[in-house]
Amino acid sequence: MRFLVYFVAGLAGGVLGGMGMGGGTVLIPILTVFCGVPQHLAQSVNLLSFLPMSAASLRVHKQNGLLDTRGVLWMIIPATVLSVLGGLFVQGISGGALRIGFGVFLCLLSLYQFMVGIRGFLAAKKGTA
Repeated sequence: MRFLVYFVAGLAGGVLGGMGMGGGTVLIPILTVFCGVPQHLAQSVNLLSFLPMSAASLRVHKQNGLLDTRGVLWMIIPATVLSVLGGLFVQGISGGALRIGFGVFLCLLSLYQFMVGIRGFLAAKKGTA
């Protein structure tokens, strides 16, 4: 039964990640709340699951001619350095504090997405009037 819960969690995270929503917004809460996985491990699993999803996404974008590689080095270097620093930083943070921080992040993300949706709705309504 436990395997089925993990399978559904991975499937939900993968599908939503493939749709562009960000699988971690679903995968991390499912792993921590329903599967009892510690916060640090859930976030690590999410980062690890991002690798095959991003590789598949890059392949599709390249096949469709939507991959722009100009300036990619200027993104890779700071992203790598900051990722390592972030990984070292969270080692000193408790799982509870990490959970609260992630919860606040999800709340802010939801508020942002709501505001973007309202703006889009109002702009569409204004355009049809």
